[in-house]
Amino acid sequence: MHTDVNALFDNLWQNYLSVTPSAVKVHELLGSTQKDDVINDHIALRTFNHEHIGLEKLAAHFLAVGYKECGEYHFEAKKLYAKHYEHSDPTKPKVFISELLVEQCSPELQAIVNDMVANIDAAAVTADHFLYSGTHWQVSTEIYKKLLAESEYAAWMSAWGYRANHFTVSINELAKFDNIEAVNQALKDAGFALNTSGGEVKGSPEVLLEQSSTLADDFAVEFSDGKMSVPSCFYEFALRYNKPDGELYTGFVAASADKIFESTNAR
Repeated sequence: MHTDVNALFDNLWQNYLSVTPSAVKVHELLGSTQKDDVINDHIALRTFNHEHIGLEKLAAHFLAVGYKECGEYHFEAKKLYAKHYEHSDPTKPKVFISELLVEQCSPELQAIVNDMVANIDAAAVTADHFLYSGTHWQVSTEIYKKLLAESEYAAWMSAWGYRANHFTVSINELAKFDNIEAVNQALKDAGFALNTSGGEVKGSPEVLLEQSSTLADDFAVEFSDGKMSVPSCFYEFALRYNKPDGELYTGFVAASADKIFESTNAR
């Protein structure tokens, strides 16, 4: 596992850029020319609650570089469970890891996931590059579509595997913008499609967090029976508010995160 937190995030970022070309344009649009103020609030990763590659296996890579567990979240309709992690250095990005509760899904989906996971070598899970290693399997376009009919999350995992599902711009750090509406308007003016599930802005000052996101880029995947373009990764934008004690809120809001997951839905 990595011993350097910065190297881990650099690798995650380069891997994310390789399938999310729009991210570079977001940086150019939102960033200041004077200083690098596009700061990453958090990343998110996905997995299955399978004993070999469950949430805790992914979290171990972050615990090894100084992260600690901070909160847990339940998404009953999507059959997901998640935790978030924070570093002892508050300038390091937060980490949100979710897992699909496979046993709550259909026997067919369970069988497909078990087949996929069977391809992962146990040693691969603890390797330095596991969190940005992509897929360890190959499925057909037919299997992808079957999964998609039941769980967008499972279909996304079948196509993309292990990588950051999204990075998140901290609006609090931007020089050119001080509210989420202005960020959203700039993105729309530049031709970006936003995730409108639950409204363009998820959350509110009352819950101490406002979030929005682009829709995932479409990117070609080499399936076992040929190429097909499917949603890859997206960019999120977060504005955090101070708690009554004056400290910035660092958690997540399940009702908002539930809608953010839908940024990888097909358009």
